[in-house]
Amino acid sequence: MPSIAIHPSLDSGFKATNAAFSGGTLVCNCASNTVKVRIKGDIAHNHACGCTKCWKPDGAVFSVVAVAPTENVEVLENGDKLAVVDPAALIQRHACKDCGVHLYGPVERDHPFKGLSFVHPERFEESGWAKPGFAAFVSSIIESGYNPAKMDGMRGRLKDLGLEPYDCLNPGLMDYIATWTAKKSGALPA
Repeated sequence: MPSIAIHPSLDSGFKATNAAFSGGTLVCNCASNTVKVRIKGDIAHNHACGCTKCWKPDGAVFSVVAVAPTENVEVLENGDKLAVVDPAALIQRHACKDCGVHLYGPVERDHPFKGLSFVHPERFEESGWAKPGFAAFVSSIIESGYNPAKMDGMRGRLKDLGLEPYDCLNPGLMDYIATWTAKKSGALPA
């Protein structure tokens, strides 16, 4: 049986991570006047995402996305080429107007992820970033046209890659969101 494609950085085996990875420069896909965004420090919660909002390279069914503190994100070059994809969305995805690559997406509204920016680590010029640890919003690939009859095979392939499939976020992040919500409502002490 042929292998089910997920994402180019995962399909041929993920390159080794580096425990000393301390950030790097994200780049768009333009041949000239490349947008460059510096991420200071490491990334967290790296995962494969099946949602219909995240940027995916050609041929990918899932994106690879992680977070970094927004205070650690700095546009270095050609920021005038960036535009927010959907101003109404929670994640303010800044994409290159020429090539379409999403460079960073801060969460600015009152939300448990406020202060974090979503980034696509495969856009780092440097190697060594953390391997994705799970797959989120797996069922959402159907919304992009993926055949629902093939979902068992897709979930099996994700598990083979060491990515536990969830139809939301992983339990730790879902607990974090629920705890934040409970504290905000007064159900738990702040």
